[in-house]
Amino acid sequence: MTYERENIQRMAGYQPGEQPDDDRVLKLNTNENPWPPSPAAMAALQQIAEDALRRYPSPTAAAVRHQAARLHGVSTDQIVTTNGGDELLRLAMTTFVPPGAPIGIAEPSYSLYPVLAAIHDSPIEAAELDAQWSLPDDFAERMNAAGVPLTLIVNPHAPSGHLLPAARISQLAAALDGVLLVDEAYVDFAPADHDVIGLIARHDNLLVLRTLSKGYGLAGLRLGYGIGAPGLIAPIAEKTRDSYSVDAVADAVGAAALADQDHARSTWQAVCDARGRLTRALEARGFTVPESATNFCLATRPPDSPLSAAAIKDGLKARGILIRHFDTPRLADKIRISVGTPEQNDRLITALDEILAAAADQPAG
Repeated sequence: MTYERENIQRMAGYQPGEQPDDDRVLKLNTNENPWPPSPAAMAALQQIAEDALRRYPSPTAAAVRHQAARLHGVSTDQIVTTNGGDELLRLAMTTFVPPGAPIGIAEPSYSLYPVLAAIHDSPIEAAELDAQWSLPDDFAERMNAAGVPLTLIVNPHAPSGHLLPAARISQLAAALDGVLLVDEAYVDFAPADHDVIGLIARHDNLLVLRTLSKGYGLAGLRLGYGIGAPGLIAPIAEKTRDSYSVDAVADAVGAAALADQDHARSTWQAVCDARGRLTRALEARGFTVPESATNFCLATRPPDSPLSAAAIKDGLKARGILIRHFDTPRLADKIRISVGTPEQNDRLITALDEILAAAADQPAG
């Protein structure tokens, strides 16, 4: 006897990256920021009063909402706070997608999108990215023809790291009949002149997702927010959003982190510097690594290596280093590596050298 809905029975759940209990394991598999959060954020955590835990928090996470609006130069009615960026994805489906209507995505993409669509009992309308990880020219037309009310685009793209220019986002928003949600989980590591939020004033169907998990070193806090036109934000903030979904600790710590832009930007630059060095090291060993605007690298295995990408991942795990491998057609020969500190990246490269050398020494056949 089962009591699940039929669509829940059919679906497979989201598979998060492995979270080891051993502190000696090097985690380069879930794209966390290797540098710690802002000292101001940690000070805010220490100053949490017992009354802040005894009482319900601000229903709107007012401190974060105010700080995010100030940071992005928008009004507070253009901000909705959420329990991580993933909650905004679910809320967008709940708010904008009628039961049974399709949800539009690109493939490959963030693997949570199809899972949330399955929970919502919505079919997926997917368009394959081209060899350079860009959207096809007729992407918007295909979504409109399928009657898609909500299209999800992760930009910079995961898992490739490719950055779609803001001008292309503007074209999409103008062409799509439904809502365009741009998932900017990794945008803090993109070039500083890249700006999609500035497009919101021109497109009332554009919803931008931001998270503090990557750029602010607060993945454990579970805090995100959405930015859009007031008419897009209001039904989420006032109707479909869970009551008190952002707790008092996250509100205080997150606001302090957003306010300390000097610290945040210093870690973003450190990640970008380490990303360049890691990319060059991987390329020197025969991996192909496309340009990344994120805090990870997607590396295609050396063509002359006898090891598969999955075997490389397993070899690293045996040496206490976790990376990510996706066993799907476009990604089967690739590994995704989160950018660590220079010392962590050196440990990774040393382990890779050992694995590749050991494989080269194996007798043929």
